Parts: sequence; structure tokens; C-alpha cells
Amino acid sequence: MSTPTLDDVDLTGDDYLTDPHPIYDRVRATGDAVYLSRHDAYAIGRYDGVRQVLADWQTFSSASGIALNDLTNQATAGMIIATDPPEHTALREVLADKLSPRALRTVADDVRAQAQELVDELLERSTTFDAVTDLAQSFPIKVVLDLVGLPAEGRDEVLRWADAAFSAAAPMSERTMEAFPLLQDQLAYLSGIRKDDLVEGSMGRAIYDAADAGRIRPESCVPLMSAYVTAGVDTTINAISNAIQLFAENPEQWDLIRADRSLIPNAVNEVLRYDSPLQYFCRVATKDAGVGDDTVRAGARLVVFYPSANRDERKWGNPTAFDVTRADAGEHLAFSYGTHGCAGQGLARLEAQAMLSALAERVERFQIGAPVRRLNQLIRGLAALPATVTPASAGR
Repeated sequence: MSTPTLDDVDLTGDDYLTDPHPIYDRVRATGDAVYLSRHDAYAIGRYDGVRQVLADWQTFSSASGIALNDLTNQATAGMIIATDPPEHTALREVLADKLSPRALRTVADDVRAQAQELVDELLERSTTFDAVTDLAQSFPIKVVLDLVGLPAEGRDEVLRWADAAFSAAAPMSERTMEAFPLLQDQLAYLSGIRKDDLVEGSMGRAIYDAADAGRIRPESCVPLMSAYVTAGVDTTINAISNAIQLFAENPEQWDLIRADRSLIPNAVNEVLRYDSPLQYFCRVATKDAGVGDDTVRAGARLVVFYPSANRDERKWGNPTAFDVTRADAGEHLAFSYGTHGCAGQGLARLEAQAMLSALAERVERFQIGAPVRRLNQLIRGLAALPATVTPASAGR
């Protein structure tokens, strides 16, 4: 059987970065494992195939790098995203207790209070604002970086550094090259932070405590800090701004939320399914293996497209419709799956749910201007979203 192939797919082009879904549609229509000749990698875009690859770390390894260029794969060797068990397990367990459901329950009230305070202050100033810079960015940055325990100095650079860290994992391009110096700046900043600079009881302090106890190597501290600072804000920022755009475009869905707040957790899942922020990471086949009806050879690099799986018509009924009552929305793969399922997804859900709850108290309707797309090579999100809200009637 011939290998299904697409020769013209460019994962660095502006067309893809602006709207990747036409390419994902082609990948799913072409096969289970589709060879992208331009990138010498196999695209996995169907839901069952993506879930299979993510679930089987022994066959589809992260330890040979999760990026589509050798330089980043060399630079990230040994980081939590680029390891397999048992090393990955040891690194992940460092913060397991800080991100557990029980631990998150202790901070949930504070997160909700911060969300309500931010919304109240914003709407008291004006009913017109930028939903990205004024709302979606400021909330998770404060929540996450407070939990990590970072000092105030340097926090204003976190978004640029996170943007660069993701962009650096793409195929080599001008944008990829521009990301490397910023990634080095982030590592230099984190390397300059001493254990005593981190807040007692914080996630950052827990990393250094684990090194002192011999649970991880001391040289793993900075890469582990980098991983959590990078990944900890992007998904939530994009989920919140995407949610406002989607509820502005689908006001009947917002009416459902305001009428029944119990729908909010499912609504967050549907936002993540419909417009997943992280586009892909890679795996490498450790042996010849089947993915659906197709075969990949040992040593082949696989590009795992999370948003494609989340709109696979084989899995989802009417996948391009945004529906907060969708019964299986929680089965999305926006947080990955299996061993490398996002360790901070519980916190991300808590933040997004808190923000929607706060907005539901104060906002009856969203109106938006033209969205400005953020052209990051791995993260799909908005750079700006002009918004005007109709305040909710008193007593609602």
C-alpha cells in the first residue's frame, strides 16, 4: 500500500498560521498517518489516531524531541516535555501535590475572587476594552506566577518568552530563528533566581526542594521552571479570549450560560475543543507501528495535531458548531492525553471557569470588533480583540 502523502503543506506559512483548519481537513481526508514531504514527518490528524499516539509513549516517544527542528530538540533534551518515564515521572511528581485537585481546592476561592475583582474593576472603568490585553492576559499571568512564586521583576517579559518557547518548536524559519534569543533570555532570567527568591510554599520553591532532597537533578530545576512558566499561561489566555469571541458570535450560547451556570465547566471544554490553542507537538516512532490503516516506520517523526482531532467528523457530530451543551465536549484533546497530558490543566480549567462565572454576573451581551490574529507558529490565539459589553441588569 502506498503511503498517503501531501507535498505542499507548509507549517510555517502565514496561511496556515492564520487558519490551520483547511490543512487539518486535508490531512484527515487523506489518511490516518499522512507523510508531509516538506517537513519529513507524518501528520496525525484523526481523533482515534491522535489519542492512540498520545496514549502509547513506549511506541511513540517524546525523548527524541517534540519539535520539528534539530536545534530545538537538542536544546530541550531532558526537559519534562521531551522525556519519557521514568525520568518524566520523576519530574512530573515534583509538582503533583501542588496541582492536585485537593491542592487546587485550597486556592479556588482566591482565584474566583481575583477573577471577579478584575471584571468588576474593568467594567467600572469602561464597557469597552481589549478582551486580550485588558482581561485574558492579566488574569492568568498573576494567578500562575503567584503560584510559581516568581519575584515581581521580570514578570513583564513572561508572555514574550512563552511565545518564543512555542514558536521555537516549529520547522526552521525566520520566525523560528527569531525565537531562540528570547528563549535564551528566559533561561538566563530563571537561572539568576535563587531558591530564597521564590515564595515559601510556592511551586517554584517545591522544585528546588526536590533537588535538595535528591528527587531530581539540580540541573533540572531551571528547565522545569521554564516548562511551567511557559505552559502555565498560554492555554488560559487563549481560552478566555477565544471564549469572548465565540460568545459574541454565538449570543444564544451565552444566554444558555447565564441561565444555567452549571454549564460553565462544559462550556470551557467546548471552547477548548472548538479552538484549541496548542497546534501540535511531535513524537518519534520507536518501532514500525500502525496508526489506523497506515504504517509508520521506526525512527519516523510524527506531528500530532490536537485541533484537528478536536474537529474530526468521525468523532464529533457537527464539529464546526460551537455548542456549550455538547455531551462529549470533555473528551477533547486540547490538553494532550496520557503520560504527557497537561499537568496544569486543572488550574487552567479553574481559571477559565472563574472568568466565565465572573463575566456571567456582569455581562448580558458581547459585541466585538475585528480580531487581530497572533501569528505564533505553535499557539493559535488572538493578539487583540476590541470588545464592548452590555452590562447585565441589576438582580440578574
